[in-house]
Amino acid sequence: MKTLEEDLARRRAQHLYRERLVLESPQGAEVRVGGETLLSFCSNDYLGLANHPRVIAAFRAGAERYGAGAGASHLVSGHSRAHHALEEELADFIGTERALLFSTGFMANLGVISALTERHDVIFEDRLNHASLIDGARLTRAKLMRYPHGDTAHLAGRLASSPGSGLIATDAVFSMDGDIAPLAELCQLATTHGARLLADDAHGFGVLGKNGRGSFEHLALPLAPPVIYMGTLGKALGVFGAFVAGEASLIETLIQRARTYIYTTALPPATAEAVRASLLLVREEGWRREHLCTLVAQFRAGAHKLGLPLSASPTPIQPLILGTAAAALAASERLRRLGILVPAIRPPTVPEASARLRITFSAAHTAAHVDRLLDALSGVKSA
Repeated sequence: MKTLEEDLARRRAQHLYRERLVLESPQGAEVRVGGETLLSFCSNDYLGLANHPRVIAAFRAGAERYGAGAGASHLVSGHSRAHHALEEELADFIGTERALLFSTGFMANLGVISALTERHDVIFEDRLNHASLIDGARLTRAKLMRYPHGDTAHLAGRLASSPGSGLIATDAVFSMDGDIAPLAELCQLATTHGARLLADDAHGFGVLGKNGRGSFEHLALPLAPPVIYMGTLGKALGVFGAFVAGEASLIETLIQRARTYIYTTALPPATAEAVRASLLLVREEGWRREHLCTLVAQFRAGAHKLGLPLSASPTPIQPLILGTAAAALAASERLRRLGILVPAIRPPTVPEASARLRITFSAAHTAAHVDRLLDALSGVKSA
Protein backbone atom coordinates (compact mmCIF):
# COMPACT_ATOMS: atom_id res chain seq x y z
CA MET A 1 0.00 0.00 0.00
CA LYS A 2 1.30 3.45 -0.91
CA THR A 3 1.93 5.89 1.89
CA LEU A 4 0.04 9.16 1.98
CA GLU A 5 3.23 10.98 1.08
CA GLU A 6 3.77 8.74 -1.96
CA ASP A 7 0.23 9.33 -3.17
CA LEU A 8 0.60 13.10 -2.80
CA ALA A 9 3.90 13.00 -4.71
CA ARG A 10 2.23 11.02 -7.50
CA ARG A 11 -0.53 13.61 -7.76
CA ARG A 12 2.02 16.39 -8.05
CA ALA A 13 3.94 14.54 -10.77
CA GLN A 14 0.74 14.01 -12.76
CA HIS A 15 -0.29 17.69 -12.43
CA LEU A 16 -3.36 16.63 -10.43
CA TYR A 17 -2.46 18.18 -7.06
CA ARG A 18 -5.13 20.59 -5.84
CA GLU A 19 -4.51 23.72 -3.82
CA ARG A 20 -6.91 26.16 -2.21
CA LEU A 21 -7.09 29.87 -2.91
CA VAL A 22 -7.49 32.14 0.10
CA LEU A 23 -9.83 35.01 -0.81
CA GLU A 24 -9.63 38.27 1.07
CA SER A 25 -12.75 39.83 -0.44
CA PRO A 26 -16.40 39.03 -1.13
CA GLN A 27 -17.35 37.25 -4.33
CA GLY A 28 -17.54 39.62 -7.27
CA ALA A 29 -16.24 40.31 -10.74
CA GLU A 30 -12.94 41.17 -9.07
CA VAL A 31 -11.55 39.37 -6.02
CA ARG A 32 -8.52 39.75 -3.77
CA VAL A 33 -6.21 36.72 -3.55
CA GLY A 34 -2.83 36.88 -1.83
CA GLY A 35 -2.70 40.65 -2.09
CA GLU A 36 -3.58 40.63 -5.80
CA THR A 37 -6.76 41.97 -7.37
CA LEU A 38 -7.87 39.46 -10.01
CA LEU A 39 -10.66 39.50 -12.57
CA SER A 40 -12.56 36.33 -11.70
CA PHE A 41 -14.19 34.04 -14.25
CA CYS A 42 -14.61 30.98 -12.06
CA SER A 43 -17.42 31.68 -9.58
CA ASN A 44 -20.92 30.19 -9.73
CA ASP A 45 -22.36 33.50 -8.46
CA TYR A 46 -24.14 33.80 -11.81
CA LEU A 47 -26.43 36.71 -10.95
CA GLY A 48 -23.96 38.66 -8.83
CA LEU A 49 -26.06 38.36 -5.66
CA ALA A 50 -23.52 36.94 -3.19
CA ASN A 51 -22.53 40.43 -2.04
CA HIS A 52 -25.81 42.26 -2.70
CA PRO A 53 -26.70 44.81 0.02
CA ARG A 54 -30.29 43.54 0.38
CA VAL A 55 -29.10 39.98 0.83
CA ILE A 56 -26.51 41.03 3.42
CA ALA A 57 -29.08 43.13 5.28
CA ALA A 58 -31.51 40.19 5.38
CA PHE A 59 -28.73 37.93 6.71
CA ARG A 60 -27.93 40.46 9.44
CA ALA A 61 -31.59 40.92 10.40
CA GLY A 62 -32.11 37.16 10.45
CA ALA A 63 -29.17 36.69 12.82
CA GLU A 64 -30.49 39.42 15.10
CA ARG A 65 -33.93 37.76 15.21
CA TYR A 66 -33.03 34.05 15.27
CA GLY A 67 -29.40 33.94 16.41
CA ALA A 68 -26.41 32.44 14.65
CA GLY A 69 -27.44 28.79 14.44
CA ALA A 70 -30.49 26.53 14.17
CA GLY A 71 -29.48 24.44 17.18
CA ALA A 72 -30.98 21.14 16.03
CA SER A 73 -32.31 19.22 13.06
CA HIS A 74 -35.53 20.25 11.35
CA LEU A 75 -37.36 17.36 13.06
CA VAL A 76 -36.26 18.25 16.59
CA SER A 77 -36.36 22.00 17.21
CA GLY A 78 -34.40 23.52 14.31
CA HIS A 79 -37.21 24.28 11.84
CA SER A 80 -37.84 28.02 12.14
CA ARG A 81 -40.45 30.30 10.65
CA ALA A 82 -37.71 31.53 8.27
CA HIS A 83 -37.13 27.98 6.96
CA HIS A 84 -40.85 27.35 6.56
CA ALA A 85 -41.44 30.61 4.71
CA LEU A 86 -38.53 29.94 2.35
CA GLU A 87 -39.85 26.46 1.50
CA GLU A 88 -43.26 27.92 0.67
CA GLU A 89 -41.74 30.69 -1.44
CA LEU A 90 -39.51 28.27 -3.39
CA ALA A 91 -42.46 25.99 -4.16
CA ASP A 92 -44.53 28.98 -5.29
CA PHE A 93 -41.70 30.29 -7.46
CA ILE A 94 -41.15 27.11 -9.46
CA GLY A 95 -44.77 25.95 -9.35
CA THR A 96 -44.73 22.75 -7.29
CA GLU A 97 -46.88 21.67 -4.35
CA ARG A 98 -44.04 21.56 -1.85
CA ALA A 99 -40.33 22.17 -1.39
CA LEU A 100 -37.92 20.86 1.25
CA LEU A 101 -34.69 22.52 2.37
CA PHE A 102 -31.40 20.62 2.59
CA SER A 103 -28.05 21.89 3.81
CA THR A 104 -26.27 21.26 0.49
CA GLY A 105 -27.02 19.99 -2.99
CA PHE A 106 -24.78 16.99 -2.30
CA MET A 107 -26.90 16.10 0.73
CA ALA A 108 -30.12 16.66 -1.20
CA ASN A 109 -29.13 14.23 -3.94
CA LEU A 110 -27.91 11.61 -1.49
CA GLY A 111 -31.10 12.00 0.53
CA VAL A 112 -33.47 11.61 -2.43
CA ILE A 113 -31.69 8.60 -3.93
CA SER A 114 -31.38 6.72 -0.65
CA ALA A 115 -34.98 7.47 0.35
CA LEU A 116 -36.57 6.35 -2.91
CA THR A 117 -34.62 3.24 -3.91
CA GLU A 118 -34.48 -0.30 -2.57
CA ARG A 119 -32.20 -3.31 -3.05
CA HIS A 120 -33.82 -4.56 -6.28
CA ASP A 121 -34.24 -1.15 -7.93
CA VAL A 122 -32.06 0.17 -10.75
CA ILE A 123 -30.64 3.69 -10.90
CA PHE A 124 -29.84 5.00 -14.39
CA GLU A 125 -27.32 7.84 -14.57
CA ASP A 126 -25.66 9.93 -17.27
CA ARG A 127 -21.92 9.26 -17.32
CA LEU A 128 -21.14 12.95 -16.85
CA ASN A 129 -23.36 13.42 -13.80
CA HIS A 130 -22.16 15.37 -10.80
CA ALA A 131 -20.32 13.38 -8.13
CA SER A 132 -23.23 13.76 -5.70
CA LEU A 133 -25.56 11.82 -8.00
CA ILE A 134 -22.98 9.12 -8.68
CA ASP A 135 -22.04 8.75 -5.02
CA GLY A 136 -25.70 8.76 -4.00
CA ALA A 137 -26.32 5.74 -6.19
CA ARG A 138 -23.16 3.93 -5.06
CA LEU A 139 -24.16 4.29 -1.42
CA THR A 140 -27.51 2.56 -1.92
CA ARG A 141 -28.22 -1.14 -2.28
CA ALA A 142 -29.69 -0.55 -5.74
CA LYS A 143 -27.95 -1.41 -9.00
CA LEU A 144 -26.29 1.47 -10.84
CA MET A 145 -26.35 1.62 -14.65
CA ARG A 146 -24.58 4.53 -16.36
CA TYR A 147 -25.45 5.48 -19.93
CA PRO A 148 -23.36 7.48 -22.44
CA HIS A 149 -23.71 11.23 -22.08
CA GLY A 150 -27.09 12.42 -23.38
CA ASP A 151 -27.75 9.11 -25.18
CA THR A 152 -31.47 8.60 -24.63
CA ALA A 153 -31.64 5.77 -27.18
CA HIS A 154 -29.12 3.78 -25.16
CA LEU A 155 -31.03 4.60 -21.98
CA ALA A 156 -34.31 3.45 -23.56
CA GLY A 157 -32.79 0.04 -24.26
CA ARG A 158 -31.48 -0.25 -20.71
CA LEU A 159 -34.87 0.68 -19.27
CA ALA A 160 -36.68 -1.81 -21.48
CA SER A 161 -34.42 -4.65 -20.33
CA SER A 162 -34.57 -3.81 -16.63
CA PRO A 163 -37.67 -5.04 -14.82
CA GLY A 164 -38.87 -3.42 -11.63
CA SER A 165 -38.83 0.12 -10.33
CA GLY A 166 -36.24 2.57 -11.53
CA LEU A 167 -34.85 6.05 -10.95
CA ILE A 168 -33.29 8.14 -13.71
CA ALA A 169 -30.88 10.75 -12.35
CA THR A 170 -29.27 13.53 -14.38
CA ASP A 171 -27.72 16.93 -14.16
CA ALA A 172 -30.12 19.34 -15.82
CA VAL A 173 -27.21 21.63 -16.68
CA PHE A 174 -23.93 19.71 -16.66
CA SER A 175 -21.59 21.52 -14.33
CA MET A 176 -18.35 21.01 -16.27
CA ASP A 177 -19.68 21.26 -19.83
CA GLY A 178 -22.57 23.73 -19.53
CA ASP A 179 -24.88 21.77 -21.83
CA ILE A 180 -28.50 21.00 -20.98
CA ALA A 181 -29.77 17.44 -20.57
CA PRO A 182 -32.43 16.14 -23.02
CA LEU A 183 -35.08 16.60 -20.35
CA ALA A 184 -38.12 16.19 -22.61
CA GLU A 185 -36.91 12.77 -23.77
CA LEU A 186 -35.94 11.77 -20.24
CA CYS A 187 -39.38 12.73 -18.92
CA GLN A 188 -41.02 10.66 -21.64
CA LEU A 189 -38.83 7.64 -20.90
CA ALA A 190 -39.53 7.91 -17.18
CA THR A 191 -43.28 8.05 -17.85
CA THR A 192 -43.20 5.14 -20.29
CA HIS A 193 -41.22 2.87 -17.97
CA GLY A 194 -42.78 3.86 -14.66
CA ALA A 195 -39.61 5.48 -13.34
CA ARG A 196 -38.95 8.76 -11.53
CA LEU A 197 -36.62 11.42 -12.91
CA LEU A 198 -34.32 13.25 -10.49
CA ALA A 199 -33.09 16.43 -12.19
CA ASP A 200 -30.22 18.29 -10.52
CA ASP A 201 -30.71 21.88 -11.70
CA ALA A 202 -28.00 23.42 -9.53
CA HIS A 203 -26.63 25.41 -12.47
CA GLY A 204 -29.97 26.21 -14.10
CA PHE A 205 -32.07 27.42 -11.17
CA GLY A 206 -32.21 31.22 -11.13
CA VAL A 207 -30.34 31.44 -14.45
CA LEU A 208 -32.41 29.78 -17.16
CA GLY A 209 -35.97 30.50 -18.23
CA LYS A 210 -37.76 33.80 -18.71
CA ASN A 211 -38.37 34.07 -14.96
CA GLY A 212 -35.28 32.22 -13.76
CA ARG A 213 -37.21 29.09 -12.82
CA GLY A 214 -34.57 26.88 -14.38
CA SER A 215 -34.06 24.32 -17.09
CA PHE A 216 -37.64 23.11 -17.23
CA GLU A 217 -38.97 26.62 -17.80
CA HIS A 218 -36.21 27.20 -20.37
CA LEU A 219 -37.40 24.12 -22.30
CA ALA A 220 -41.12 24.85 -21.71
CA LEU A 221 -41.57 21.57 -19.82
CA PRO A 222 -44.01 21.05 -16.94
CA LEU A 223 -42.45 20.57 -13.53
CA ALA A 224 -44.66 17.69 -12.40
CA PRO A 225 -44.35 13.94 -11.68
CA PRO A 226 -42.37 11.93 -12.65
CA VAL A 227 -39.91 14.82 -12.10
CA ILE A 228 -38.12 15.32 -8.79
CA TYR A 229 -36.50 18.75 -8.91
CA MET A 230 -33.33 19.68 -7.02
CA GLY A 231 -32.02 23.24 -6.97
CA THR A 232 -29.23 24.90 -5.04
CA LEU A 233 -29.15 28.25 -3.28
CA GLY A 234 -25.42 29.01 -3.32
CA LYS A 235 -24.95 29.58 -7.05
CA ALA A 236 -27.35 31.92 -8.87
CA LEU A 237 -28.94 32.95 -5.56
CA GLY A 238 -25.53 33.63 -4.04
CA VAL A 239 -26.15 32.28 -0.52
CA PHE A 240 -26.09 28.63 0.64
CA GLY A 241 -28.20 25.49 0.80
CA ALA A 242 -30.42 23.45 -1.50
CA PHE A 243 -33.98 22.25 -1.90
CA VAL A 244 -35.98 19.43 -3.42
CA ALA A 245 -39.38 20.20 -4.93
CA GLY A 246 -42.29 18.11 -6.10
CA GLU A 247 -45.68 16.80 -5.05
CA ALA A 248 -46.69 16.78 -1.38
CA SER A 249 -46.37 12.99 -1.01
CA LEU A 250 -42.77 13.14 -2.27
CA ILE A 251 -41.80 15.81 0.25
CA GLU A 252 -43.50 13.97 3.11
CA THR A 253 -41.65 10.80 2.11
CA LEU A 254 -38.33 12.63 2.19
CA ILE A 255 -39.10 14.08 5.60
CA GLN A 256 -39.67 10.54 6.87
CA ARG A 257 -36.86 8.73 5.02
CA ALA A 258 -34.08 11.03 3.75
CA ARG A 259 -31.22 10.45 6.18
CA THR A 260 -29.32 13.56 5.10
CA TYR A 261 -32.38 15.60 6.10
CA ILE A 262 -33.28 13.77 9.30
CA TYR A 263 -29.83 13.48 10.86
CA THR A 264 -28.25 16.90 10.38
CA THR A 265 -28.61 20.33 11.93
CA ALA A 266 -30.81 22.70 9.97
CA LEU A 267 -29.36 25.63 8.04
CA PRO A 268 -28.98 28.77 10.18
CA PRO A 269 -32.30 30.66 9.97
CA ALA A 270 -30.35 33.78 9.00
CA THR A 271 -29.21 31.93 5.88
CA ALA A 272 -32.83 31.20 5.01
CA GLU A 273 -33.68 34.89 5.42
CA ALA A 274 -30.81 35.85 3.11
CA VAL A 275 -32.05 33.36 0.49
CA ARG A 276 -35.56 34.82 0.75
CA ALA A 277 -34.16 38.27 -0.06
CA SER A 278 -32.16 36.84 -2.95
CA LEU A 279 -35.21 35.03 -4.34
CA LEU A 280 -37.08 38.34 -4.38
CA LEU A 281 -34.26 39.87 -6.41
CA VAL A 282 -34.45 36.99 -8.88
CA ARG A 283 -38.17 37.72 -9.28
CA GLU A 284 -37.75 41.49 -9.58
CA GLU A 285 -34.57 41.95 -11.58
CA GLY A 286 -34.81 40.02 -14.82
CA TRP A 287 -32.19 42.34 -16.27
CA ARG A 288 -29.54 40.25 -14.51
CA ARG A 289 -30.37 37.19 -16.62
CA GLU A 290 -30.63 39.30 -19.77
CA HIS A 291 -27.23 40.89 -19.13
CA LEU A 292 -25.73 37.48 -18.41
CA CYS A 293 -27.02 36.13 -21.74
CA THR A 294 -25.54 39.14 -23.54
CA LEU A 295 -22.13 38.53 -21.97
CA VAL A 296 -22.18 34.85 -22.91
CA ALA A 297 -23.09 35.72 -26.51
CA GLN A 298 -20.30 38.31 -26.63
CA PHE A 299 -17.77 35.78 -25.35
CA ARG A 300 -18.85 33.02 -27.73
CA ALA A 301 -18.68 35.35 -30.72
CA GLY A 302 -15.22 36.54 -29.73
CA ALA A 303 -14.00 33.01 -29.02
CA HIS A 304 -15.23 31.90 -32.44
CA LYS A 305 -13.19 34.64 -34.10
CA LEU A 306 -10.14 33.46 -32.15
CA GLY A 307 -10.73 29.86 -33.17
CA LEU A 308 -11.12 28.68 -29.58
CA PRO A 309 -12.72 25.21 -29.35
CA LEU A 310 -15.79 25.85 -27.20
CA SER A 311 -18.51 23.26 -26.64
CA ALA A 312 -22.14 23.93 -27.54
CA SER A 313 -23.10 25.47 -24.20
CA PRO A 314 -25.91 28.06 -24.00
CA THR A 315 -25.27 28.66 -20.28
CA PRO A 316 -22.81 30.80 -18.28
CA ILE A 317 -20.51 27.74 -18.10
CA GLN A 318 -18.13 27.93 -21.08
CA PRO A 319 -15.46 25.21 -20.99
CA LEU A 320 -12.27 25.56 -23.02
CA ILE A 321 -11.01 21.98 -23.27
CA LEU A 322 -7.21 21.77 -23.56
CA GLY A 323 -6.66 18.03 -23.10
CA THR A 324 -3.86 17.36 -20.64
CA ALA A 325 -3.71 18.50 -17.05
CA ALA A 326 -0.34 20.12 -17.79
CA ALA A 327 -1.81 22.19 -20.64
CA ALA A 328 -4.75 23.34 -18.54
CA LEU A 329 -2.47 24.31 -15.65
CA ALA A 330 -0.15 26.23 -17.96
CA ALA A 331 -3.08 28.17 -19.45
CA SER A 332 -4.47 28.95 -16.00
CA GLU A 333 -1.09 30.17 -14.78
CA ARG A 334 -0.67 32.39 -17.84
CA LEU A 335 -4.06 33.98 -17.24
CA ARG A 336 -3.15 34.48 -13.58
CA ARG A 337 -0.03 36.41 -14.63
CA LEU A 338 -2.34 38.63 -16.69
CA GLY A 339 -4.56 39.27 -13.67
CA ILE A 340 -7.35 36.83 -14.56
CA LEU A 341 -8.49 33.99 -12.31
CA VAL A 342 -9.65 30.79 -14.06
CA PRO A 343 -8.38 27.65 -12.26
CA ALA A 344 -7.68 24.50 -14.27
CA ILE A 345 -10.21 21.67 -13.99
CA ARG A 346 -8.53 18.27 -14.18
CA PRO A 347 -9.36 14.58 -13.74
CA PRO A 348 -11.06 13.03 -11.87
CA THR A 349 -13.47 16.00 -11.90
CA VAL A 350 -13.58 15.62 -15.69
CA PRO A 351 -12.73 12.58 -17.85
CA GLU A 352 -9.14 11.80 -18.83
CA ALA A 353 -7.75 13.89 -21.69
CA SER A 354 -10.41 16.58 -21.19
CA ALA A 355 -8.71 18.91 -18.69
CA ARG A 356 -9.97 22.43 -19.23
CA LEU A 357 -10.46 26.00 -18.25
CA ARG A 358 -14.02 26.18 -16.92
CA ILE A 359 -14.90 29.79 -17.66
CA THR A 360 -18.02 31.10 -15.93
CA PHE A 361 -19.80 34.43 -16.23
CA SER A 362 -21.71 36.59 -13.79
CA ALA A 363 -24.13 39.46 -14.15
CA ALA A 364 -21.50 41.40 -12.20
CA HIS A 365 -19.21 41.29 -15.24
CA THR A 366 -19.15 44.00 -17.90
CA ALA A 367 -18.54 43.91 -21.64
CA ALA A 368 -15.09 45.37 -20.97
CA HIS A 369 -14.32 42.43 -18.67
CA VAL A 370 -15.21 39.99 -21.44
CA ASP A 371 -13.00 41.85 -23.92
CA ARG A 372 -10.10 41.64 -21.46
CA LEU A 373 -10.64 37.90 -21.06
CA LEU A 374 -10.71 37.37 -24.83
CA ASP A 375 -7.48 39.34 -25.25
CA ALA A 376 -5.82 37.15 -22.63
CA LEU A 377 -7.11 33.94 -24.18
CA SER A 378 -5.72 35.01 -27.54
CA GLY A 379 -2.32 35.00 -25.88
CA VAL A 380 -2.95 31.64 -24.30
CA LYS A 381 -3.92 30.18 -27.67
CA SER A 382 -0.68 31.28 -29.29
CA ALA A 383 1.54 30.23 -26.37
